[in-house]
Amino acid sequence: MLRPDGIALARTAAERSFVLLKNAPGPGGAPILPLSDRYRRVALIGPLADDLNSALGSWAGLGRGEDVTSFEAALAKRVGAQNLIRHKGVGITDGSDADLAAAVAAAATADVVILTLGESGQAMTGEAASRANIALPGRQQELLEKIVATGKPVALVLFSGRPLTLPWAFEHVPAVLAAWLPGIQAGPALVRTLFGESSPTGKLVVSWPRSVGQLPLYYNALNTGRPANKEDLTEPPGDSDDMYVSRYLDERNEPQFPFGHGLSYTTFRYGPPGLSASSLNASAPLALTASAEVTNTGLRAGEEVVQLYVRLMGTSVSQPVRALKGFQRVALAPGETKKVSFTLQPDAFALWNDRNQRVVEPAKAAVWISPDSEQGTPAALQILP
Repeated sequence: MLRPDGIALARTAAERSFVLLKNAPGPGGAPILPLSDRYRRVALIGPLADDLNSALGSWAGLGRGEDVTSFEAALAKRVGAQNLIRHKGVGITDGSDADLAAAVAAAATADVVILTLGESGQAMTGEAASRANIALPGRQQELLEKIVATGKPVALVLFSGRPLTLPWAFEHVPAVLAAWLPGIQAGPALVRTLFGESSPTGKLVVSWPRSVGQLPLYYNALNTGRPANKEDLTEPPGDSDDMYVSRYLDERNEPQFPFGHGLSYTTFRYGPPGLSASSLNASAPLALTASAEVTNTGLRAGEEVVQLYVRLMGTSVSQPVRALKGFQRVALAPGETKKVSFTLQPDAFALWNDRNQRVVEPAKAAVWISPDSEQGTPAALQILP
């Protein structure tokens, strides 16, 4: 099972699964990630840096913990054991005051802190592992807040089988990477990604909630009869104009991060989408082409997963406000622009009607080519009878 080509593939799969959720400027004004060699002393804190079985998740099959290269081992090899400060701090669900205090004191002596927090990959994911509260379990939130209070640059690596509700972390921690449960090459894949040898390209395949009270939360929802539109949902409603719309009183409607979200170590600009035709006939629909220019506006080479969404309006059966119809991975050098094109077959505009028939109906349609399910400018399309 552990042939060199298989191990290499496991590392690539792990690297492509990582989602860079946030990478804001740190104390020095530059993004924390990728880590640079100016960080000589690295503090690795948290219960999941060396949890081998957890990295395999709950459906490991023939996977064995002893086959996992831990993040701690790979990081020690990368920076040198003498430069790595390792403290567990707390357990996944427990922890003592003394251990927590020791980890905070150690963090204060480091140049940068990497926190490894989250869920047990075997006890908290998979079958019979539901949680009513999907925040950090145990005393991990307390550890997180005390480490951030040291003022050191902090990168948070989240291990979990699902999104976790972490509003405090996303407000106060400059860099957050969703590592999920990365498998036997967890350590090498994380080290390569955190130090920029591999640029993160993963995109969220779920909407990331702000609060458990928002669930179920999904991007391809049906349109409400009272959409909030441009009402300010960051504050409680002040009058009937912003009260009697589809909204929460104490939370925003939108997710913490939308479906399809995922940052890179470079930046990308999307041009407006263009269609090969402004209309098509529902009775005899033909394929059309949607395309947009994507430019790497940063200083590093990168790969972007370009996404295409469609909305149908005025159909006999309600359709989602957006529906993913395609995606492409495109590699771009710094400053490079590529035209990304999608061929939309008639099925991209089809729906199941109330007679259980798969049909294309007359409708107004909108087509987005965008980095996620919330951004982008739509191109209009008319589907004629």
